[in-house]
Amino acid sequence: MEHIKEALKNIKNVKIGSFNGLLVDYAREINAKVLVRGLRALTDFEYEFQMALTNRKLAENIETIFLMPKEQYSYISSRMIKEIIALKGDVSCFVPPVVKDALIRKAGR
Repeated sequence: MEHIKEALKNIKNVKIGSFNGLLVDYAREINAKVLVRGLRALTDFEYEFQMALTNRKLAENIETIFLMPKEQYSYISSRMIKEIIALKGDVSCFVPPVVKDALIRKAGR
């Protein structure tokens, strides 16, 4: 949470929060009407499609909108970032500086 807050601190109208339980329950709690989800590849779509339909059944007044990244980011995953860090590679072009520094510390470098 702290890394997200730091990375987004200069973007106005962004609120950072966390929750336990169902996303639709949290959306109701904060009075959200739309869930924005990212899609990188077909495998993301299959999972997110199922999740969106399930959420619609649980809360039909909350919509889900999907956004696609630029092609240059469509292949990036946390697993790849962690592997690059483990192999002492540079992830500067993939993550904000605060995240890069935290990953390096966590890897013991």
